[in-house]
Amino acid sequence: MSHTPTVAASGRRRRGRGRELLRALPWIGPSLLLIAGIVFYPAVLMIINSTREISQTGVDRGSAGLDNYDALFEMPALPGVLLRTVLWVSVVVVVTIVLSLALANLLNKAFPGRQFVRLAVIVPWASSVVMTTTVIYYGLEPGYGIVQQFLFDIGLLDSPDFGFTKSMPSAFLIAIGIAIFVSLPFTTYTLLAGMQSVSPELLEAARIDGASSRVAYFKIVLPHLRPALAVATIINIINVYNNFPILSVVTGALPGYEADTTTTLMFKVLQDLRDSGMASALAVLNLVIVIAVIAVYVRIAKPLKAVDE
Repeated sequence: MSHTPTVAASGRRRRGRGRELLRALPWIGPSLLLIAGIVFYPAVLMIINSTREISQTGVDRGSAGLDNYDALFEMPALPGVLLRTVLWVSVVVVVTIVLSLALANLLNKAFPGRQFVRLAVIVPWASSVVMTTTVIYYGLEPGYGIVQQFLFDIGLLDSPDFGFTKSMPSAFLIAIGIAIFVSLPFTTYTLLAGMQSVSPELLEAARIDGASSRVAYFKIVLPHLRPALAVATIINIINVYNNFPILSVVTGALPGYEADTTTTLMFKVLQDLRDSGMASALAVLNLVIVIAVIAVYVRIAKPLKAVDE
């Protein structure tokens, strides 16, 4: 026989939950204040500024309505910028995940010198992104770049004066390569941690049942890597989408907006046009796009779904 909860019982449960929240507040309060201060407040301020008319000296002249958004969407360069942003994020994230899966699979096996290889993979992670990008950029400089000279000496270039970073699309491709290089360590170690959480007994049982290494990898290892893959993919999407140093160093000197993504375009709008209202509108657009992409990915990938569901 079913019983409908009484109003008094419901009230007691609500009061109990309220007391539990109050007891937890001293522990979670500092974290909530930190999140509010460094995440929510800047986001709210950004949204407000995107609807204000702000002078080049920072004076708020009043409401601008949606004028900043109208000016943004009327920019002739915006469609190309959006397309390059899609290419930038998708190519870097997909190639990084594929290469990291291969590296994690290698580092998960026992072989002579494995510790040295593991340490070598960390190097791009330990180095400054700006430093790594600058070293590669000047190594490709026409005339005196060491990479240019090496490619010329081995016969891959007819002249050591080829301008890799001086025009599209070569400069953009180099930026993509650098972004993949600096993204590999975090992604590889995240996937390696996921691989090492797979039970050896489970793999041994699959081998006894006659499953090949390939079948065991795709049917057992990869499904167990779903949470690690989700973490790596989401963080890479956010990092790559908002990446500014690599593109600024490699393609920042190119004329116009032909090598820009939405992140570098936002900087140019703020620096060159001195239009903080339009820059804020572009920042809001960036935020909406990132949230939408991650929501779609989580909806499709279902990272929290159990392996056997």
